[in-house]
Amino acid sequence: MNSNKKLLLFALLAMPLGASAEAVITDAVYAPTSFWYTPIPAAVPLHSNSANFVKEILRQKAAYYGTVTINTKEYTSPVYIAAAGAPTMKVTQWDCQKKGYSDTSLTEQWSAVPVPDYALPSRGTDSEMTVYQPSTDTVWEFWQAKKVDGKWQACWGGRIQNASASNGVFYKYYGVTATSLSFLGGQITAEELQRGEIRHAIGFSVVDAEDKSLFSWPANRSDGSNPTSAPNRIPEGLRFRLDPAVNVDALPMSKAGKIIAKAAQKYGFVVWDRSGALALRAQNAVSYTALGKPDPYPTLFGGHPNYAVLNGFPWDKLQFLPMDYGKDLTSGTSTTTTTTTTAPATKPGKSQRK
Repeated sequence: MNSNKKLLLFALLAMPLGASAEAVITDAVYAPTSFWYTPIPAAVPLHSNSANFVKEILRQKAAYYGTVTINTKEYTSPVYIAAAGAPTMKVTQWDCQKKGYSDTSLTEQWSAVPVPDYALPSRGTDSEMTVYQPSTDTVWEFWQAKKVDGKWQACWGGRIQNASASNGVFYKYYGVTATSLSFLGGQITAEELQRGEIRHAIGFSVVDAEDKSLFSWPANRSDGSNPTSAPNRIPEGLRFRLDPAVNVDALPMSKAGKIIAKAAQKYGFVVWDRSGALALRAQNAVSYTALGKPDPYPTLFGGHPNYAVLNGFPWDKLQFLPMDYGKDLTSGTSTTTTTTTTAPATKPGKSQRK
């Protein structure tokens, strides 16, 4: 167990049973060797189609609102930290997609979840929520979560046990993102922005993705759709970075934007979902406001609206890495499939995030 996790666990053990804890910094959850936390070497081979993928990002940025935004209140997951020994409850699956059946494995995964009393899901139609219990080394995710008559329900999600030995990817088609990549791996947190450094790869949502039959490790699946076979669509799971030769300090960017840009150079982005606009996720502000704290992001963003925090980012200086980059370099429990496997028919369809 790394030092950050030990400090968090100590703080939890010192609190009254079931009491809430500070929001977690997301570079201390999964295996230290996970792709989430592994820096990308400066000298690394690039995807043979990297230049065209960069043009595709620029096309989507121009076509969809002219920006890359950061979700902080909707379509991003709050994270709730459960104390050791906190009471658990069964979270039941509700049939939001009218399939007429429930997933038996999900029933077991959600049989005993320490959801804090104060927990609230994200606003928006996806209603995401994450619970993390360091003492049991377990992460739970929920999609379309809701509390009915005092009991929690969700349409989809999953559980990662032995998180500290995990690569941070849910088994098969479980988890909330379209790729099964964990929110806790790729979301930005207020604590990281306050610290001035993000020490992990950042999840990146595109609008138009390559067909779901083609995806890259570390993704386990995809919700991409390319019915016209448009060229240069980016496969979900593909990793990319900001050229490390860029002088970020000299860029006309906000303070938070520069912190993100430096992480994009060192750890990169990973395509993990689709959205209504190009977007990153920061840990949902309700994680903080549910504890009686103010929303930290207006201050951390320097008063800039979410869509303007990354203004000045040199998106034309991106570099895309090869398919499956890092698969042979990382360890930790990983449950990925091959890049050409079609997602199972039982994979849940999800609403388009905004």
